[in-house]
Amino acid sequence: MIRLSIARDFSETPGPRSREEGEFSGEEFLDTLLLLKFEQALSGNDKLFVDLDGTEGYATSFLEAAFGGLCRKFDPGTVLRIIEFKSDDEPRLVTEVRNYIQDAKSQAAHR
Repeated sequence: MIRLSIARDFSETPGPRSREEGEFSGEEFLDTLLLLKFEQALSGNDKLFVDLDGTEGYATSFLEAAFGGLCRKFDPGTVLRIIEFKSDDEPRLVTEVRNYIQDAKSQAAHR
């Protein structure tokens, strides 16, 4: 299993949606870390364990840009199969992130 802690590996203070809006954006997280780890897990037929704990909190735009953005590059069903989430600090975050993935899955079905 490949592990990714947003707080430890990226930032304890995740920022906005895009790089233009500020530091530690969801777009930056997707491009510099999440895609790499996801592709490693996918190519190795492995799981990617994403730990959401340890941050100061998340803007919904960060989460959508990162995980919704991943689903705009890969099939949402594949994303759901590969990634597992953990959030003991705020358990609702797991549901929220899964909803962004499901929304991307619904949008993909309508294309």
